[in-house]
Amino acid sequence: MLHVVNKSPYERDSLDTCMGYYQEGDAVLLIEDGVYGALAGGKAVSKLAGKDVSVLGPDMAARGISEEKLADGVKVVDYAGFVDLTVAKDKVQSWL
Repeated sequence: MLHVVNKSPYERDSLDTCMGYYQEGDAVLLIEDGVYGALAGGKAVSKLAGKDVSVLGPDMAARGISEEKLADGVKVVDYAGFVDLTVAKDKVQSWL
């Protein structure tokens, strides 16, 4: 499953809820304000450790976040990468 989170962990508990359902083989994509969840040293980063996590690069750029500010292991994808993740997984769950 691909879990898509678009809310900041500082605003809502969507990422926490998502991580409660994460299973081996799943992937997480952080988009829109959800990209704040991937910041190194942030409150949510410990929940992402060891998980397959990506962030949408254009949404990072729109918020002035550079790749250097991301936690270790977080991948940056473009819109084509978003599509690739969607196609690679049999289900997509958006966490609002």
